[in-house]
Amino acid sequence: MQLAAIVVSLVLAAVGVALFARAIAQIIRFVRLGQPVPAGTRTDDPKQRTVTVAKEFLGHTRMNRWGAVGVAHWFVAVGFFTLVLTIVNAFGQLFQADWVLPIIGDWLPYEIFVEFIGTTTTLGILALIIIRQISKPNRPGRKSRFAGSNFGQAYFVEAVILIIGICIMTLRALEGALHHVDGYQAAYFVSYPLAAALKGLSLSTLQNVTYLVAMVKIATSFIWMITVSLKTDMGVAWHRFLAFPNIWFKRESSGDVALGALQPMASGGKPIDFEDPGEDDQFGVSQVEHFSWKGILDFSTCTECGRCQSQCPAWNTGKPLSPKLLIMSLRDHSHAKAPYLLAGGGKNAEGEEKATAEQLAGVPAAALAEAERPLIGTAEENGVIDPDVLWSCTTCGACVEQCPVDIEHVDHIVDMRRYQVMIESSFPSEAGTMLKNLEKKGNPWGLPKKQRLAWVKEVDFEVPIVGEDVEDLTEVEYLYWVGCAGALEDRAKKTTKAFAELLNIAGVKFAIMGGEENCTGDSARRLGNEFLFQQLGAENVAMLNMAFGEDDEDPATKKPKSKKKIVATCPHCFNTIANEYPQLGGEYEVIHHTQLLQHLVDEGKLVPVTPVEGIITYHDPCYLGRHNKVYTPPREIIAKVPGLRNEEMHRHKERGFCCGAGGARMWMEERIGKRINNERVDEALSLNPDIVSTACPFCLVMLTDSVNGKKNDGKAKESVQVVDVAQLLLDSVKAPADPPAGDPQSTKQPEPEPAK
Repeated sequence: MQLAAIVVSLVLAAVGVALFARAIAQIIRFVRLGQPVPAGTRTDDPKQRTVTVAKEFLGHTRMNRWGAVGVAHWFVAVGFFTLVLTIVNAFGQLFQADWVLPIIGDWLPYEIFVEFIGTTTTLGILALIIIRQISKPNRPGRKSRFAGSNFGQAYFVEAVILIIGICIMTLRALEGALHHVDGYQAAYFVSYPLAAALKGLSLSTLQNVTYLVAMVKIATSFIWMITVSLKTDMGVAWHRFLAFPNIWFKRESSGDVALGALQPMASGGKPIDFEDPGEDDQFGVSQVEHFSWKGILDFSTCTECGRCQSQCPAWNTGKPLSPKLLIMSLRDHSHAKAPYLLAGGGKNAEGEEKATAEQLAGVPAAALAEAERPLIGTAEENGVIDPDVLWSCTTCGACVEQCPVDIEHVDHIVDMRRYQVMIESSFPSEAGTMLKNLEKKGNPWGLPKKQRLAWVKEVDFEVPIVGEDVEDLTEVEYLYWVGCAGALEDRAKKTTKAFAELLNIAGVKFAIMGGEENCTGDSARRLGNEFLFQQLGAENVAMLNMAFGEDDEDPATKKPKSKKKIVATCPHCFNTIANEYPQLGGEYEVIHHTQLLQHLVDEGKLVPVTPVEGIITYHDPCYLGRHNKVYTPPREIIAKVPGLRNEEMHRHKERGFCCGAGGARMWMEERIGKRINNERVDEALSLNPDIVSTACPFCLVMLTDSVNGKKNDGKAKESVQVVDVAQLLLDSVKAPADPPAGDPQSTKQPEPEPAK
C-alpha cells in the first residue's frame, strides 16, 4: 500500500506540475493576443490596486452581499489557498504515517487553524453544492442564475473540493489516533470523535489507511490540476487564479466598478483622433483579437456564477442577452481561435490573410474553422454573438455591479456596437432616426432648437438665460442644464418647471443656456456612434467653457478656483457631463437635481409643509444609482414630505431594475419578450402604490407609458401617478391654493335656523 501510494502520488504530482506550468505560459500568451491599452490606464496607483485585491478577496466584498453564499464561498476560497501545506503534510505521511510538518506541524495555533478551516471548507462546499441543486435550471422560465452554465465542470470542481476537505479531516483524525490523543483537545475539536473510533485499529492498519487517504488527497489534487491544465477555458476552475490579476487590472484604480464613463475609442493602445484618424486605426471590435488584453482576461476569468444574468433586465424579460452567456461565448470562441492567432493568423482591413500558408500549415482544422466565424452574426451566419443579443443591452450596469471578479461587460458590448454602427452601419432602423435628428437638429426628437426655450414662457417667474439676461455664468451659482428631454418632452417638462420653481423659491441664482446647446451625446455614444458623440460633446464643451469664463486663482493653492457648477435633472446628462466631458476638456462640478434639492431642504430654504397623502415607491434610475451611486438624496426628500409612506420595491438601489430606456433603447422598439418597463411597473404595482416616483426623464416616460397602458387594460387603478421627486417636493413646499370663489366647498354653508 505504501509503495503504491508513493508511486501514484509522485507520478501524478510530476505530471500535474509540468502541465500546470505549461498552461500558465499558454494563458499568458493567449491574453497577450489582445490589443494593448492606453499607457497607464491599467497600472496607475499600484498601491491602491493591491489594496483593492486584498480587500475584495479577504473581505469578499463582492460576494458577501449574497449572504450565505458569500460566507460559504469565503471559507472555500480561503481553504483553497491556506490549506496548501496539508498537501505537503500528506506527502510526508506517504513515507511516515505519523509525520508532521517541521516547526509548525504540532504548533497548537496551526493545528487549530487547520481543524477549523478544514471543517468550514468542507461545510462551505457542501452548502454551495446544495445551493446549486436548489438553483438548477429546471425551475420555471429563466429563474436560475446557473441556466447555461457548464454543470459538468462545476460538479467536477465541487467534488474535488469536497473529497479534499473530507481527506484533510480524515487525516487529522488518523493523526490523532496515531499520536494517541485522549479526550477532546483544542487541536482536535472536530476530528476527535473519528480519532477515538479509529484508536481500536492496529498500528499497521492505521498506517495503511493513512497511506491510502494521503494518496487519495494528493491524487485528487493533481488530477484536478491535470484536468484544468488541459482545459484552460474552464473558468469555474481558473477564476481562482485569474481573478487576482483581473481585479488588479480593473478599469478604475480607485477600486470602483467599470461604470459611469465609457472609455474613449482606442486602436493599438492609443486613443483615436477623430479629426485625423490613422489609416490603420481599428474602429470598435469586429474580431475577438480586437478586444484589449484585459478583455481577453475578462473572458477567461468568468466563473459562470450567473449573478450578472440573474440581475439583467434583458434576460429577465425573455431577451436573448445574458451577460454570462455573452462572456462565455467570447471565451469559448477566443480559446478555439487561439491556435490560429498564435500561428500569426488574422486578416487586414481588406479581408486578406496576413499569415502565409506555411505558417498556418500546423493549425488544427477546428481553429481554422473558428477563425472564419463572424464575431457578430445570426445563427444562419454562424456568428459568435447574435445581433439581437448585442442590441438588447440597456447598459444599465447591473452585470458589472454584481460580477464578483470585475468583468467589464458594458465596455465590451459597446466596443462591438461601435464597429457595427461606424463601419458596418448595421443597427436597428429606429435608432437611425435618432442619429439623423442628433446630426441635423442636435436633439433626438429632431425639433427646432428654438423650442428648447418654450417652457420658459410657461412659468410665472424669471428664468435667466446666458447671453440674454446674464452675460456669463459668473453672475449665478449654477448653470441648470435642462437637457433635451427636459426642454422638449412634455412629461419631462413638468419636472423642469417644477425644479426651476423650487430654485426660484429657495432663492438660488441659476441660469440656463440659450437653446443653442446640443444633446450631450449619451444615446449616440452608447449606441456605438463615438464620432457623433465626440462632435456633439466638443461643441457643448466649447460653449460651456465660453459661458463659464476663466477660473479665478485660489490664493492658498495657486490653482484655478473652479466656479463651474452645473445641475442637471437628467441622470444621463449628469453622467455624461460629469464623467465623460473631462475626456473632451470639460472639467465641471456637476450634481443631480435631487442632490441640490436635498441640500436646500436640509438648509431650510425649502420647507415641505403640505401633506401629500399616499403610498409611494421610488424607482432608481440606473445612471443615477448604479452608475453614480446616488441613492440617498431622492429618498431623503421623499421622507421629508409629510403624508407619504415609502415602500421599497424588491429590486432597489444596487439591485434596482432598469426601466428599459438606457443604452439608446429609448429609441428602439422591444420586439422580443416582455417589455422591460412593463416588468418594472408590475413590480411597482404589486405594492399597490398611489405614486410611483423617479428622478430621470427617460424613466418618467417609460414608467408613465406602462402605467397608462395598464390603466387602459384595467390592471392599475386610475389614481396611480408617475412623478419626479421634484414635482412631489414642489407640491409639498407650496401652500394649498385658495379655492376659487363660488366653489361650494370654499364657503361655509349657513346654519339652518332653529325650529320655532
